[in-house]
Amino acid sequence: MRALHYHRESGLRLLSDYPVPVPEPGEALVRVTLAGICATDLEITRGYMDFAGVPGHEFVGVVEKAADRFMEGRRVVGEINISCRRCGLCRRGLSAHCPDRKVLGIAGKDGALAEYLTLPVENLHVVDDGVDDEEAVFTEPLAAAFEILEQTDVGEDDRVLVMGDGRLGLLAAQVLALRSRRVVCAGRHGDKLSILETRGIETTADGAELMRRGHRFDVVVECTGRPAGVAEALRYVRPRGTVVVKTTVAARREADLNRLVIDEITLLGSRCGPFEPALRALTQGLVEVKALVSRRTGLAGGVEAFEKASAKGVIKVLVEM
Repeated sequence: MRALHYHRESGLRLLSDYPVPVPEPGEALVRVTLAGICATDLEITRGYMDFAGVPGHEFVGVVEKAADRFMEGRRVVGEINISCRRCGLCRRGLSAHCPDRKVLGIAGKDGALAEYLTLPVENLHVVDDGVDDEEAVFTEPLAAAFEILEQTDVGEDDRVLVMGDGRLGLLAAQVLALRSRRVVCAGRHGDKLSILETRGIETTADGAELMRRGHRFDVVVECTGRPAGVAEALRYVRPRGTVVVKTTVAARREADLNRLVIDEITLLGSRCGPFEPALRALTQGLVEVKALVSRRTGLAGGVEAFEKASAKGVIKVLVEM
């Protein structure tokens, strides 16, 4: 099969004879139809997680083979963490933190930027017929945005700041606006921020202006994609407020953590999230995702697609198989 393959020594390459994965017991073979490139994929090509293999974890595809025959022929998306299902964390419902887990396209498991992938059947979710592939491919990052609501008790009148107008920032702002009427997204690109403005979400291109107006936020969600993002977020949160960190980067971070103690701030790391509310939001049209697509390309142009995905002003690049 054709697949994009990354190795630290050889870089990112398109291979035409990569072996089709063989499902292990309990897994399904999925023919990928569409995959997305996200910030984590870009960081992998910069050394994040020291990953070697097929990157990519945002996908929609069709099940070609599965022990559960009901799933064959179904259009699906998939949760990316493959846990042991035996350890204490797995038994407590924390399989995403299983110490022996593999993560699709990120750690120990070939990912979605190939013609086929395998995942446990229990990781797969059937996509409603009313959701097309270009919407369904956003399920995984949208679920990561819904994870914020799982971790925080955001109320209707809570002031919420989303830092960053990239892929995840735009999704997080929309999801948080389902709960709070006082969401602001701070970014640097007017065309990206306009996507939120059309949905009635306040935006600003000048985060410093928020400080000059004396605004401090109950919840700050850091989606900047920059190592300095946490330090910036700590400036905007109120005493006893919450900072949610979404950025993963290969570079080292530095921040003055004295603020955590002095202002008694809660700092939350936030990663994967629940697929059910994400799929429900797509089915009900509660979020806008198609406006985030900057470019579609075939797998033959996959290497160039990574270059495009890291270019200024680009939101989401999709790769068709």
